[in-house]
Amino acid sequence: MLILTRKNDEEIIINSNINIKIISISDGQVKIGIDAPKEIEILRGELYVKAKEVTKIASEASSNKLGDLSKLKVNKLGNKVDSESKE
Repeated sequence: MLILTRKNDEEIIINSNINIKIISISDGQVKIGIDAPKEIEILRGELYVKAKEVTKIASEASSNKLGDLSKLKVNKLGNKVDSESKE
């Protein structure tokens, strides 16, 4: 991890296309401005963690539903047939 000390109106430039500027420092808070290309996603840390958790839960729920679909078989004509019923 790189640790830098910056003052008001000073900047950090990353990869020549991401600019982070210190807007203000007061009462234990630092306000920053980030200028980056639109294709770069920027999230607050706590939102990133929450999005990751929600994605994991959704993925698990989705794979559980897919497991239920494995009970279906497809015959040679392409008609779906319930595996419990016999022809």
